[in-house]
Amino acid sequence: MSESKKGFTNFLQEFSIPLIVGVLAGIVAANVDPGWYKDAIHAKPFGDAKIFGHGLDVHYMINDIFMVFFFGIAAKEITESVLPGGDLNPPSKAINPLLGTLGGVFGPVGVYLLLTHVIYSGQEATNVAEGWGIPTATDIALAWLVARMIFGNKHPAVSFLLLLAVADDAIGLGIIAVAYPKQAPEVMQLLYWTIPGMVLCYAMRKRGVNTWLPYIAFGGTLSWIGLSKAHLHPALALVVIVPFIPGPKRDTGLFEEKDEADEAQEAAEQGDHSHEHHDHSPLHNFEHNLKLPVDFGLFFFGFANAGVKFDTINEVTWIVLASLIVGKTIGIFAFSWVGTKLGFPLPKGMGLSHLAVAGIIAGLGLTVALFVSGEAFKGDLAAYQGPAKMGAIFSAGAALVAFGAARLLGVKRDDSS
Repeated sequence: MSESKKGFTNFLQEFSIPLIVGVLAGIVAANVDPGWYKDAIHAKPFGDAKIFGHGLDVHYMINDIFMVFFFGIAAKEITESVLPGGDLNPPSKAINPLLGTLGGVFGPVGVYLLLTHVIYSGQEATNVAEGWGIPTATDIALAWLVARMIFGNKHPAVSFLLLLAVADDAIGLGIIAVAYPKQAPEVMQLLYWTIPGMVLCYAMRKRGVNTWLPYIAFGGTLSWIGLSKAHLHPALALVVIVPFIPGPKRDTGLFEEKDEADEAQEAAEQGDHSHEHHDHSPLHNFEHNLKLPVDFGLFFFGFANAGVKFDTINEVTWIVLASLIVGKTIGIFAFSWVGTKLGFPLPKGMGLSHLAVAGIIAGLGLTVALFVSGEAFKGDLAAYQGPAKMGAIFSAGAALVAFGAARLLGVKRDDSS
């Protein structure tokens, strides 16, 4: 790939352009020709073929098969964060951001339930309350991008927010699995399929299998079957498999900003031959090989999940949006501030103004919030799905709020840290 094409591809990935374009395309299609849009996302390229009773339409293949790899990459980030040098190792240095993470869950859930019961009553309040999990997670890639633009590439607030977002999404994955099963869970199916998949991956690791593909192909497939048959969301299949893939001895960072050639050249210029600069572990290669197709595949996720008509906007839209932006900000700020009073300080170089802006940025819930909206409101509750998804889409506005707050609070970009 030429340097110009590579630079353009990196630009598209870094700014989540495929996802954003997919979201916009879905909205336009749903509002211009809703009939065509519905036919497109429910098209069945394999005819009447089914898997465990599910028809193989486009929407199913995106949300239940493609998103397996999206959540698998998220699991990779969580796995590496507990390694030496990672943000969760040693746990003592992560206490304040982890307290912020708890605030980033309890805050939006509290705001969501409060607003729900203020605006609605009776059975309708009970129905809307089912969406409490929607505002709990943060879009890691978008949050990282906005944080870098506001704080600078190396400011400690960026690492703080990344740790918070990763831990936030770990909790979000648990919420999807526990709170939004597809039907009443049949837990024994996990013992028949998912657990054996994990045991197989453990055995492969002990036997020295040093490439990621067998773990995903065999262990991942068994896990996916188990979750599907247990009526839990199969998109989480790799969350329990990825930790078994052999990885580096130290955390190599959440996002690669340099390719191998760049790192080698930098190492040569610095005369540094004391350690290996590029991680070639199977866990790294898993992300390296799949991140490009996953990032571009998010176009189809955005298209298939964000197709909401503007006339569906109602109170649920604003409840989701307020929960993400207001709830996240208040929760993260309050819990982390209490942490400082308990003797667990913010990272050096980070003050309360940075904390407030980081809390606003964490309100970017786009990808995961869209996903959970589709799971929370199904069947008899499907009428709430469109408004909730629109709230998730509008949460992209947290970036503008964060820029405004940074200016108001005097937060300046600093790349010198």
